[in-house]
Amino acid sequence: MKLKNANKGTVIFTIVIILTLASGTFSLVKGRGAGSSSNDVKPKAEFKATEKKQGSFIKALEKNTRTKSPKGSYIARIEITGTITDAGDTYNQKWILEKIKELKEDKNNKGIILSILSPGGGLYEADETYLSLMDYKKCTSRPIYTYCKNLCASGGYYIACSSDYIMANRNSLVGSIGVICGQFVDISELMEKHGIKMKTIHSGRNKIMGAVNEPLTKEQEMIMQSICDEGYDSFVEVVSNGRGLTKEQVVELADGRIYTAKQSMENRLIDSIGSMEDLEDAMKRKAFDFEDYEVIDYSYTKPENLYNIFMGAAKQFSRCSFGNALLPKAVEDRLENRIEFPAYYCDLFN
Repeated sequence: MKLKNANKGTVIFTIVIILTLASGTFSLVKGRGAGSSSNDVKPKAEFKATEKKQGSFIKALEKNTRTKSPKGSYIARIEITGTITDAGDTYNQKWILEKIKELKEDKNNKGIILSILSPGGGLYEADETYLSLMDYKKCTSRPIYTYCKNLCASGGYYIACSSDYIMANRNSLVGSIGVICGQFVDISELMEKHGIKMKTIHSGRNKIMGAVNEPLTKEQEMIMQSICDEGYDSFVEVVSNGRGLTKEQVVELADGRIYTAKQSMENRLIDSIGSMEDLEDAMKRKAFDFEDYEVIDYSYTKPENLYNIFMGAAKQFSRCSFGNALLPKAVEDRLENRIEFPAYYCDLFN
């Protein structure tokens, strides 16, 4: 019965993918044809980052485009959306680092607005982006202002602390200052009960700590906790430096919880509450003495290629009521949004 269901799922999944690929390829070709018209030039600056994929056919379809830089001085608004990871659907680490570097070297750029909607993500990626933004400020003496949208948590807030001014929407959730260093499951007793034996040949008593067939020892818990504590100390220091709070004040707030916009303002995690337009006005008033600059939007867009069309169709299929049960295991595993630990990540709404 299970075999029949699996086969049925594979057939249905294949049909859905074929139809989606046909539709997606048509849209891809149609979109590029339309894009050749001179009437389609838009003032909004956009850069479509490409990812390296195996196979010359897929590579040939990948597109790397960028509209011309604005004429004259401007403020760049960078969208930081979704899980902060190396290469996701809405966030790409290579793209954002290249964009910050590009802005740093552009004399027409007068500042950056960060528009953040993120639960956080990898400790490494969040810190790398934070350091890149701090380098931008150091080398250019230009301001960075941040707007917190629905959620600006953990690694998202970590990045926000690079800015000179933080404003949140009145319904924003902010904070989640803390670290996740890993999740371990011990099924050794369950395996023993059912007569399942598993042995991993290894050297070094802590080499396979966290394995499902071996309970975590006290020493191993201390090892992981020490890693977690270092990440936590870094987070506290970043908030302390960015928000002008003592480390003791930050520690009182940094128990991993999220705060409403009002609570965040009372605790000095943000500067004010308002809309994106309010933030632009505040930046114009405080940083530029009322001088007006054009605001240009930059956001990461995954390249249009057959691989991404395929994976997009698979994700839509997995959300169907019967999709999860019928989706081939290999594809299901590939769709999972994996967070690299240790992480500055808020798992509250997932």
